[in-house]
Amino acid sequence: MNRFAVLAASLSLTALAACTTAGTQQSVAPAAPAATAKPAADAHAALHALFRDSDEDSLKRGPLNALFRGDMRYADRLGDYITDAYFDAERAAAERELRRLRAIDRNALSETDRLAYDTFRWQTESTLKNLSPELLPLTAVRPIDHFNGFQTFYPDLASGQSAAPFKTVADYENNIRRHREFATYIDRAVGRFREGMKSGVTQPKLVVRNIIDQLDFQLKQPLADSPFTAPLKTFPEGISAADRARLKTETEKVVRDEIFPAYARLRDFLRDDYLPVAREGVGLVHMKGGDRLYAALIEQNTTLPLGADDVHALGLREVARIRSEMEGIKDKVGFKGTLAQFFEHLRTDPQFRPQSAEWLRDRYYEIGRTVDARVPAIFAALPKTPLEIRPVPPHREQTDAAGSYNQGTPDGSRPGIFYYNAYDLPSRSVWGMETLYLHEAAPGHHFQISLAQENEALPNFMRFGGNTAYVEGWALYAETLWDELGLETDPYQRFGGLNDEMLRAMRLVVDSGIHAKGWTRDQAIQYMLDNSSMGRTDATIEVERYIAIPGQALAYKIGQLKILELRAKAEKALGSRFDLKAFHAEVLDSGALPLSVLEAKIDRWIAARKG
Repeated sequence: MNRFAVLAASLSLTALAACTTAGTQQSVAPAAPAATAKPAADAHAALHALFRDSDEDSLKRGPLNALFRGDMRYADRLGDYITDAYFDAERAAAERELRRLRAIDRNALSETDRLAYDTFRWQTESTLKNLSPELLPLTAVRPIDHFNGFQTFYPDLASGQSAAPFKTVADYENNIRRHREFATYIDRAVGRFREGMKSGVTQPKLVVRNIIDQLDFQLKQPLADSPFTAPLKTFPEGISAADRARLKTETEKVVRDEIFPAYARLRDFLRDDYLPVAREGVGLVHMKGGDRLYAALIEQNTTLPLGADDVHALGLREVARIRSEMEGIKDKVGFKGTLAQFFEHLRTDPQFRPQSAEWLRDRYYEIGRTVDARVPAIFAALPKTPLEIRPVPPHREQTDAAGSYNQGTPDGSRPGIFYYNAYDLPSRSVWGMETLYLHEAAPGHHFQISLAQENEALPNFMRFGGNTAYVEGWALYAETLWDELGLETDPYQRFGGLNDEMLRAMRLVVDSGIHAKGWTRDQAIQYMLDNSSMGRTDATIEVERYIAIPGQALAYKIGQLKILELRAKAEKALGSRFDLKAFHAEVLDSGALPLSVLEAKIDRWIAARKG
């Protein structure tokens, strides 16, 4: 999972003419009559101007998006997120940009410009839906959760190990200014929670307790051990002793006197005022307006018009298929017993546990070297952005997933980071390591996100934005490339691949079960234990994630199935002319597209290659 979705919009004038990878065949349109040249040029110019204006405006409204790109113009600001003014500005911008878009004659655009037009329209209309009077009151009053809240994201940002640089005096001063805004944000979140108490729209008690635990953990840390003060331990050369002393004093003061007190106020409020009125039921089905919100979240996260019953039924079919393949692995390794007993064997046998945190790290390095040696065979372009492998930071490891990805900068000055979780080592299984790396690192998130960001021929909203179904669907599709990449030759590692695919299939069943059918937390955990070799710790973290961020987990399997469907369609249509490198380039070279837009693009590509 990519931990920070960077949303933006803009277009470079030279971009789209060059956005197909070399070697991809394109149909060549006849020269346009002179009479049509000016309308086409006008439409093209208007579209590009809209994208440029939209992108610049979005960076001003959301300065963190700029920071993650390496754009330091607004680095002294955190942003006024979750205020009425912020929501009003986002809504006004979306309405204004849609009016400008509709004024452009789509029929006068080139095929590539139409791709950008359709993607921008989908993203902007989706933004407006989320900000509508029907949905915003159901989300704004639940501003943080334990999985995706600012209280877990911001310490990473401030630690010197994320997007915020600490190379100059100005970088440290910008950090102090952001700290003050962060303390304000925490108090602002309390205000939003109070609104939800009045309207009857609250988080589940489970989520609230998890947030309280996270806040307690951070408040118990000595100031010197806090991620907020980590950049003070290694000042770069060039910062004078006087500046170091001043910056240390000012940073510690704002953390001690503003951030920690704000954390304490939030913790006390959640514990004493909010928790008693928070809802017992963990699913949106138990929340006022939850059915309406969940329907919108399914569409938002899958980019397809699916209902909860459709998702649930698809998940059940996929679970049954994958169980059958797991039975084959069980027989292959000669295990005598039921599949449930095989799951328990894989959960509990010491041979499947990491020997140490250092062993876990070294094994991921080894997997990375294997993948690096094989990817040129099936990818025409490789990311320039470096990839680093790091453990999950201690302040979030207890509630974090087994692995995650944090994108680098387009210029490669900050690497992409694959985080692996070394918490509770006895619960970690070595047979899942290869497929986790394929998903989170290469050729999963690191390839897709880095190649898009590095492609200056794309409009900025396609370089840096996207949707979960494509982003996570690609990463899950990347897991299916194990054979081409020389992995999972050990049947236990192949089982690990099936186990991870089973996880994504179970998500369709469990997420819809929780939020549309009233499943309990324990019922969902048991379903995952019954149908996979997941340990209870991982299953618990997964289920509590679905409770915290409804609908997001649906995107993985839906996106993967669409990409696999498109590949199968291309292989059947092209036969011996099918080129896997070219297919991957066509999927990746336009950024993260809504699935319907991606399908139309691949259909055009197939037709062009058929001639």
